[in-house]
Amino acid sequence: MSHDTWRMGFHLMPPTGWLNDPNGLCQLDGTYHVFYQYSPDWPAPDAPRGWGHFASEDLVRWRAVDREFVIAPDTPDEASGAYSGCAVPYEGGARLYYTGNVKEPGDFDYVHDGRRSVQILVESPDGYRMGEKSVLLRNADYPAFCTRHVRDPKVWREGGTWWMVLGARDLDDHGLALVLRSADGLAWENAGTVRPAEPFGYMWECPDRIELGGREWLSFCPQGMQGLPWANGIRDQAGYVPMAPGARLCEGAVVDAGSFRRWDCGFDFYAPQTFVDESGRTLLIAWMGLPEADFESAPDGMTWCHCLTVPREVTAGAGGRAPPAAGSRARGAARRAARARGGRDARAGRAPCRRPSRQRPGPARACARRRAPRPVGRRDTLAALCGRRRGLRAHRADHHLRRPARPARAYRQLGRGGLCQRRRARVCHALVPPRAEARAPPRRRRPRRGLGDG
Repeated sequence: MSHDTWRMGFHLMPPTGWLNDPNGLCQLDGTYHVFYQYSPDWPAPDAPRGWGHFASEDLVRWRAVDREFVIAPDTPDEASGAYSGCAVPYEGGARLYYTGNVKEPGDFDYVHDGRRSVQILVESPDGYRMGEKSVLLRNADYPAFCTRHVRDPKVWREGGTWWMVLGARDLDDHGLALVLRSADGLAWENAGTVRPAEPFGYMWECPDRIELGGREWLSFCPQGMQGLPWANGIRDQAGYVPMAPGARLCEGAVVDAGSFRRWDCGFDFYAPQTFVDESGRTLLIAWMGLPEADFESAPDGMTWCHCLTVPREVTAGAGGRAPPAAGSRARGAARRAARARGGRDARAGRAPCRRPSRQRPGPARACARRRAPRPVGRRDTLAALCGRRRGLRAHRADHHLRRPARPARAYRQLGRGGLCQRRRARVCHALVPPRAEARAPPRRRRPRRGLGDG
């Protein structure tokens, strides 16, 4: 069997070579852009790593803009790789911020010495063409308590000020995020830190700021978590913590690590990044992989490795936490509570269902019940992808979520002796889809012959 058989039909994957972190997510003039960590020469040893590029108009049909680097590690300040970063829409185009990684040759641990972490800016007028590279920050610009592990800028504008958060590792091997500010997005100064109240991992990667309804969350990827009972032995995790009501990430803060919640409980989910599209939705894409995993991700002879998750829309639940996971007991309790308050759809803002729950439907009502669309949202589907709650016409992703017919009880009723013709017709009607139903012509009664008839 050819290895091309395993190529993805829907998830974003590299044309060839290696893919990891999503970078520079944005929407410009109606077009979605997804950049990503890309190494087209993989699995060659020490294959260079830069940025690849996908584009789409609908988040469903994607095209690879180029099979080569869109941002190549071609300067001395990124000799070991053009690492992760973000995009900020600006003046009709975008500013792309990322980390240039340099490992000096020699006997170094590359934590306390021997590494340069350089923050670089590239401006693009349209998301396709790239301008000149500008170095913004070097090792000497970071606080003295930091090691050489400072990377993954996330930049946003608030009012007339530009803000940046960087993932970092301090000299005590504790993870944190650095906060920087700028008046123009070019010249930066340190503005504070975001730390946990108790040590929580030795390094924080891929920090991200999420704002929903006036409240903020910090998303990040802590490393060194394998000893915690909920981590399932996985070193690198991805999740978020809520900022206190009224607190702002740009002011720096001490966060409660006990409120950390994973984005995804699977073992292949890392480096998530969010962005706000032109319709105001906050969308998230992550890498379906892990750094330095203790298992192989590709069999021998494979010409590509890894893919990205489908986009997810991020919304805030009660108390700053996401809604309960689909199928969980918490979700069931939430549904029961919503039903008690006036219908199963009350929580989602839809009108309560007024259908009697225990009344046996007649033929007309059975048709209405089968034709009524069921709300979708129990898992990550194309419906959630495009912001629709009832599925897509071109790609019906909710057909497997619809509640199937339950014929067992009806067949038991049909098998009972003495079931009247009217009840039998009613039960059979409920089992047959409305479009496939074929109604028998009404039976004509034969005239009864009287006593005097010949």
